[in-house]
Amino acid sequence: MAPSSMTFASLALLLLLLGSTSAHLTPDFYAKSCPKLFSTVKPVVQAAIAKEKRMGASLLRLVFHDCFVQGCDASILLDDTPTFRGEKTAAPNNNSVRGFDVIDKIKAAVEKVCPGVVSCADILEITARDSVVILGGPFWEVKLGRRDSTTASFSLANQNIPPPTSSLSNLINKFAAQGLSTKDMVALSGAHTIGKARCINFRNRIYNETDINSAFAKKRQANCPKTAGSGDNNLAPLDVQTPTYFDNDYYQNLIHKEGLLHSDQVLYNGGSTDFQVKTYSISPGSFYHDFVVGMINIADINPLTGSKGEIRKNCRRVN
Repeated sequence: MAPSSMTFASLALLLLLLGSTSAHLTPDFYAKSCPKLFSTVKPVVQAAIAKEKRMGASLLRLVFHDCFVQGCDASILLDDTPTFRGEKTAAPNNNSVRGFDVIDKIKAAVEKVCPGVVSCADILEITARDSVVILGGPFWEVKLGRRDSTTASFSLANQNIPPPTSSLSNLINKFAAQGLSTKDMVALSGAHTIGKARCINFRNRIYNETDINSAFAKKRQANCPKTAGSGDNNLAPLDVQTPTYFDNDYYQNLIHKEGLLHSDQVLYNGGSTDFQVKTYSISPGSFYHDFVVGMINIADINPLTGSKGEIRKNCRRVN
């Protein structure tokens, strides 16, 4: 190879490496620029969960609803304005996704110790991890270095986030569209070991579906009237056993036909994911391991890095 060709090839390789480095997320991204980041975030999360145990599940859920729309870019946090339509009023989010005030408190605390440095997108990821740990679940190192979007997508929020009426094939396809495997999907569904759902999202299941434990259905009917529009926002725990503790009981419930949402029970209903559910039901270690892998994978969905996006001063609005 001629010297000029070698120089060109070397330069091309260098540019390729630099390009991949700019998009590289790393746990120590803020080690120098905001060394007190983790110790600043966790106390705020702890206080919020101490005040209301359900908040841990809500903070974890924010990551799913953020990353499935435009990637993990904090677009879910943007408020509507007269000239801007965000994602908060999309069908999967409206009167459902919550915890925005907690994120505001965390962002304000972080801004005090290192102003203009940490993205809202990274705060969402750290907060989700801390919520899981505080409620008894596994720890993992969160990769950081995302930036915040200046856009949101109402239409993609309606399109990409799987509804609670999803079939197994729909769940598999929605997760695959984000680069997540079926194994990731089943493991990440275990997030429903904490939190609650609204009557409107499980009414049809407890009154009309047959693959449900009759005693379980009757118990849920007591606080979820059959008539549409009546008690729509009444809540029930997604995991009837330990609704505020992160464990593998969710999968045991599925085996007993006690999945609250249709999209829960389809994971164990004679289909391709039955074996994985059985495994998690008897092995919390397997569930924890795969859940962590799934959370790391979901956090890698289309992050904005380098000079893309911005570091929002207020998570609710573009700078």
